[in-house]
Amino acid sequence: MSESFSSSIPLPEFALWDKMKHNKNRGLVSFDLEVTARCNNDCSHCYINLPAGDQEARKKELTLEQISNLADQAVELGALWCLITGGEPLLRPDFFELYMMLKKKGLLLSVFTNACLVTKKHAEFFKKYPPRDIEVTVYGVTKETYEKISRKPGSFEAFMRGLTLLMETGVRIRFKTMALKSNLHELPEISNFCRERTKDYFRFDPQLHLRFDRNPERNELIKAERLSPDEVAAVEKADEERFGALKKGCDKLINPEFEKHVCDHLFRCGAGNGSFSLSYEGFFRLCSSLWHPDTIYDLKRGTLKEAWEKFVPKVRAMRSQNKEFLNKCRKCAIINLCLWCPAHAYLETGGMDSVVDFFCQVAHARSAAIANTK
Repeated sequence: MSESFSSSIPLPEFALWDKMKHNKNRGLVSFDLEVTARCNNDCSHCYINLPAGDQEARKKELTLEQISNLADQAVELGALWCLITGGEPLLRPDFFELYMMLKKKGLLLSVFTNACLVTKKHAEFFKKYPPRDIEVTVYGVTKETYEKISRKPGSFEAFMRGLTLLMETGVRIRFKTMALKSNLHELPEISNFCRERTKDYFRFDPQLHLRFDRNPERNELIKAERLSPDEVAAVEKADEERFGALKKGCDKLINPEFEKHVCDHLFRCGAGNGSFSLSYEGFFRLCSSLWHPDTIYDLKRGTLKEAWEKFVPKVRAMRSQNKEFLNKCRKCAIINLCLWCPAHAYLETGGMDSVVDFFCQVAHARSAAIANTK
């Protein structure tokens, strides 16, 4: 949010300020709002994307009225911040109206976009009504690499044009990229490209989620783009900032004491603690990756209050009875270096407490990389 915008609105005028002052037990802080699964690009590694013209998917999208109602419920529970994501959010023909509706409720807003659909109208809109930040995905910094990943001719030019428009607004821009087989050779250039354009934030992610719809053909495409465990460790080690943080925390991340204390609770993460994710169809989940049928609550059939106060505790109380998982994973000294979580395990295997060999291999590669630098 720009200084001029934030200074023009006294804090008590924000819709949530009064609730913050009087609600000492506020548990909900933020939520992810997935407004569509459709995307203008066709990235093979994507866990959610559907074609931009998919009319069946469009029919399932929450209406503006439904989103407004759910946002009101979230605000009532104490929500302060909303991430607008997709798919590609700018595909929604009512995006401007949707954005302003949420902003008028007093929510701080963030937007995830690939920037390809950004026009001068979008730029002027964001400049006038700035979000907290806009996070842009960078697949590559050359046409060849970018469009090999996006699988859409002309998308690199559209990305550069849209990004330039966003940069000119003065809105806080954050960057991210997925580390893939297709852009591994270009990661240093991608990092430089991003860090030259913002001092605020840049992250890359070597973890590719499998499809939320568990489409086997699409999952094979994702696996083909995955870096090997050694490649994951190598790209992390090459990034001084990221690897430095990993090394600094290694004493907490690597803990032989785990072997003595086996915890059978599935959820040791922050899923459902202060935040939730809302799918484009109206499904409540504790986090955006969690798609096991037993962890989904249909908000078209119940209230957000019921989901937050009754369903979340029920999910977080789930325990594992899988002895292989408990003995191999929960006792592992380097489990905190592992990509494993119940959500990812389900997408990989169909079970939330399954051992995932690939994740195990990544953890050991990371551990070896840390050990070799001491």
